[in-house]
Amino acid sequence: MDMNKPRIAVIYASAQGSTREIAEFIGAVLSDRGAAVEIADVDHAPDLSRFDGVVLGSAVHDRAFLPAAAAFVHHHRDDLALRSVWLFSAGIDAALRGPIGRRVAHHVPKAIAALRDSISAIDYRAFAGHYERIGVDLPARIRYRLLGGARYGDLRDWTAIAIWAGSIADTLRLPRTQTSVIHP
Repeated sequence: MDMNKPRIAVIYASAQGSTREIAEFIGAVLSDRGAAVEIADVDHAPDLSRFDGVVLGSAVHDRAFLPAAAAFVHHHRDDLALRSVWLFSAGIDAALRGPIGRRVAHHVPKAIAALRDSISAIDYRAFAGHYERIGVDLPARIRYRLLGGARYGDLRDWTAIAIWAGSIADTLRLPRTQTSVIHP
């Protein structure tokens, strides 16, 4: 790792791969802007003492980070508090529309807010992930539709993710580049 570049760990907990793909994309944007980036899942996270900053993402189930991501924050709270940290999540809330759905989508769940605040994260952003109809029971599908869920499948907004990753790069004062990372 080049010691002259900002060193960023992008760490994630993914249930079905959507959060991992977002983490890889964010890592590619930061790397393209000049950061030395290492990407890992929470179970194989590198020693945080080697990094200037951490981007931590998790899938959201029941309006909370996955248990592995929450445990990572609790276990590494002191190390995270010494670094610049950004949090993101992937779930269905960010994809909700309509008056009630938008209100739900813009509200940071209490469990996530508590994690964010415990390490004084610079920012938290919720992104839509994958939401497949197969395997979802009828009451959950009805709630999803009533809250403004319009469709199933890949609901990720890669432009919004790229803009957020760019804002992290701007905060780190990374140089702007002429190239851009294309989403998966």
